[in-house]
Amino acid sequence: MTNDNSNAMWGGRFAAGPDAIMEAINASIGFDQRLASQDIQGSCAHAAMLAAQGIITDSDAQAIREGLLTILSEIERGEFAFSATLEDIHMNVEGRLKELIGEPAGRLHTARSRNDQVATDFRLWVRDQTDAAGEALAALSRALVAQAGAGADWVMPGFTHLQVAQPVTWGHHMLAYVEMFARDRARFADARARMNESPLGAAALAGTSFAIDREMTAVALGFDRPCANSLDAVSDRDFALEFLGAASIAAMHLSRLAEELVIWSSAQFRFVTMSDRFSTGSSIMPQKKNPDAAELIRAKIGRIVGAQVALLTVMKGLPLTYSKDMQEDKEQVFDAADALMLALAAMTGMVRDMTANVAEMEAAAGSGFSTATDLADWLVRELGLPFREAHHVTGALVAMAEGNGCDLPDLTLADMQSVHSGIGEAVFEVLGVHNSVASRVSLGGTAPMLVRQQVARWEEELG
Repeated sequence: MTNDNSNAMWGGRFAAGPDAIMEAINASIGFDQRLASQDIQGSCAHAAMLAAQGIITDSDAQAIREGLLTILSEIERGEFAFSATLEDIHMNVEGRLKELIGEPAGRLHTARSRNDQVATDFRLWVRDQTDAAGEALAALSRALVAQAGAGADWVMPGFTHLQVAQPVTWGHHMLAYVEMFARDRARFADARARMNESPLGAAALAGTSFAIDREMTAVALGFDRPCANSLDAVSDRDFALEFLGAASIAAMHLSRLAEELVIWSSAQFRFVTMSDRFSTGSSIMPQKKNPDAAELIRAKIGRIVGAQVALLTVMKGLPLTYSKDMQEDKEQVFDAADALMLALAAMTGMVRDMTANVAEMEAAAGSGFSTATDLADWLVRELGLPFREAHHVTGALVAMAEGNGCDLPDLTLADMQSVHSGIGEAVFEVLGVHNSVASRVSLGGTAPMLVRQQVARWEEELG
């Protein structure tokens, strides 16, 4: 490259511009243009502070603000020409600002470095995504609560090891995910509180000799306070890592729910019917209805966890403060945020649209000797047997039923009394699946009465 093509934003130190390969590896405008809104927001706050402190004139600050807002409008309309030669969003905005307003544009970067600028922009972007994730999780939770309210007394099998264990209610199962996603919302909120400090004013790494007001810019940008240490301010990416950590756990929860929807919608289970809007067909088998949306959600966690591992790997060996390695922080976070938001939107739609097949679930709930624990509990409660003895008696009755090719409620009283003479007719009151779930009244249990209480609590909390 000739001198004419050197980067005028930083080229005074260099006799020639960057080689084409260097330009390609150095430029980040291909992805960090997503920070445009945050960059302009930060620059407006910085210019206003410089004017308030008498570092630049009010007229220059006004020209800078008007120019920046013009640039934002151009970007939003798709009329802004991004240049790889200008490397990143910050230089692209500043270059265009100089075209629009001339000399005052050069004063915008007073008392600021790209190091604190990018740290501020990125933190603002991650904060916005954190808020968006919390809102999307709340929307999904409301869809789950609606399903729980509709099916508070619908009976389905509860599983351990994917084997029928005990009857539970559909509503109780839906609310289990509401609890998971509530923890996810809390994790995002907790991360947001910790990330809400402003790096702006830390400059390159040591602060600045100008009499700036970092409190003013922090307040203008919605931060709680400025970062306390300039070295940490420009080198910290914990906020992005915490976002990815919370996103990874939320994606894991989404993947678990997606897996259940895949299983439940299969011909072998038929617990749910998925909406056509979130299913596809087969190119060769006309009878197929594939839960592709759920399967893709299940796969998204790989991208999100991979982003967390990638950023941890970038950061693990970096000395203080800024190194160009940190340019690799954004693509992974952008991709993970996109994947999470798409997965949340798709899951919310699937949960809202899906139909529970109540008869099939109830039939499955009664299979596999699912009320055996109810029988053992009855033997303890009514006959005073030690639980281990009741467990042994119940096991013998399960073996008998299995040998007869029937379920526990199908055994005769004489059959049961042949194992333990104390068993009476009242035992049959606990063997039905509806009786079983209604009896689970301990705090956090599956009884329909408790499910309705929890539905009311979540409806109030989620609004």
